[in-house]
Amino acid sequence: MQTSEFLELLNLHKNKELLFEYLPGHFVGANYHITEVKNITVDAVDCGARTDFWKETVVQLWESPKEKDKTEFMTAFKALSILNKVNRIKPMDTATEVKFEYSNDHFHTAQLFVNDYVYNEQKIILKLASRKTDCKAKETCGVVAEAVTAEVNGSCAPGSGCC
Repeated sequence: MQTSEFLELLNLHKNKELLFEYLPGHFVGANYHITEVKNITVDAVDCGARTDFWKETVVQLWESPKEKDKTEFMTAFKALSILNKVNRIKPMDTATEVKFEYSNDHFHTAQLFVNDYVYNEQKIILKLASRKTDCKAKETCGVVAEAVTAEVNGSCAPGSGCC
């Protein structure tokens, strides 16, 4: 999701609670705060000696231990007001991908991208996911992609990864 799409989603649903699902069925607690917004520039060289360059917006979420019993989530309006204040101080590049940095006692620190979102009358749920690391220069490095051959009775089984 682009930063502009995220801001527009918040703007369209200002009165709804904003929830983040970091794993299926696991949500950032209602005691979360937006503690940092990062304008990230990545200027990289991969293992095949190819250069790459891109930008990202990273929003850090943190659960306050002092508010662990809180049950009401931050509204989209409140999140939007925080992001608008940040934008006045350090303008965000809204054409960049937005990611969310998060961890808790049972989940490692990760930068998660928006895989999907759903909403109803009361809330917006951003469904977050992580990307696996990968070799970006497979051909140059001689990495052969493994063929997926898992079949059951001559056809793909659900969840086998072959289809």
